[in-house]
Amino acid sequence: MNVLIIGSGGREHAFAWKIAQSSLCDNLYIATGNAGTARVGTNIAIKPTDFEGLSNFCKENNIDLVLVGNEEPLVKGIVDYFESDSSLEKIKIIGANKKGAQLEGSKDFAKNFMIKNNIPTAKSETFTKESIQKAKEYIETLSIPVVLKADGLAAGKGVVIAHSKEEANKTLDEMLLDEKFGEASSKVVIEEFLDGIEVSLFVLTDGKDYVLLPEAKDYKQIGEGNTGLNTGGMGAVSPVPFVTKEFIKNAEETIIKPTLKGLQNENIDYCGFIFIGLMVVKNKAYVLEYNVRMGDPETEVVLPRIESDFLALLDATSKKELASHSIKISKKAATTIMLVSGGYPEKYQKGKLITGNQNLPPNIIAFHAGTKENENQILTNGGRVIALTALANTAKEALAASNQAAKLVTFEGKYYRKDIGKDLF
Repeated sequence: MNVLIIGSGGREHAFAWKIAQSSLCDNLYIATGNAGTARVGTNIAIKPTDFEGLSNFCKENNIDLVLVGNEEPLVKGIVDYFESDSSLEKIKIIGANKKGAQLEGSKDFAKNFMIKNNIPTAKSETFTKESIQKAKEYIETLSIPVVLKADGLAAGKGVVIAHSKEEANKTLDEMLLDEKFGEASSKVVIEEFLDGIEVSLFVLTDGKDYVLLPEAKDYKQIGEGNTGLNTGGMGAVSPVPFVTKEFIKNAEETIIKPTLKGLQNENIDYCGFIFIGLMVVKNKAYVLEYNVRMGDPETEVVLPRIESDFLALLDATSKKELASHSIKISKKAATTIMLVSGGYPEKYQKGKLITGNQNLPPNIIAFHAGTKENENQILTNGGRVIALTALANTAKEALAASNQAAKLVTFEGKYYRKDIGKDLF
């Protein structure tokens, strides 16, 4: 099979690394990719939102399967574009269509979907610039802290946990009046804060059936002790100690199956991943958010634990044959620590030389996120630079290995959290 992966981050490098191992894979391309994906496939300089350019490439290179990694092309309708072109009908595409992608593309749509389908979630209401006064009155009815979410895509930075009414009102003004996130914050979801522990579940569905991938816990805030600004993710651990068979069974009955049934009721033909972010409060799971793709850096700990042929799994999904497909998961633990550029998630510099990544131990996989290659040198090219994943018999062993690797890989301004996973033990 000839495969095209769309995206350029650590998630896409993990996809490429895993798919390249499949005996079914003939040629592997990544648009636009990074310095890491270039090691396992061929990078092509076509932007993920250049649908015409991507479709032409697919036809010219006899692509059999397209895997959409990141959310922006899904929300903008890449699946609908491919499905509307009869010359692309033989190409299978893994990803939510535009209607299904609203689960991530609109927090308001997602909250209404959860309520309609009796899926446990935090109490909330949605407001616009015209109803800002009502929004401030609603804030007064909630306990502190208060959660404010930009309705649309905001590169993982559209969620603010306000620790005072003053901060909540200031954030509301910034989002609605100052248009801090542009169109993404033309609507703001205000919800009660759930105090618990987070975990992420990952479902791959063909629209009828599904397989459950390994769970993971990620760490979103920049500072140790879960402090500071939200990021795209600073590290992840899989498996998660408190996620038992009973927990999974309950989540399937109260969250996963109602989600898939709800999509069917909306006549949404959903073929792809659903990331379900949960908050566990007193042993009860509530849905914080849906994503319509795999998480990053969670993918970097989920895929190394999948022992099955991942491309065969994707092929079965594209053919709506998941019912007859099983998945084998390793009992080993995987952990990852993200090295980021100094100043991230705010202003940071690019183009810093990366060293030490050629001499990592064999149990470390360096998944590139924001990197590029220039004259045989690997340079930083984003806020999140490299995810250092370790696979070991226990999470403690894996974390020790990831932390050691984080010391070995260096670049100017390097920063990483040294407390990833420690709250689990």
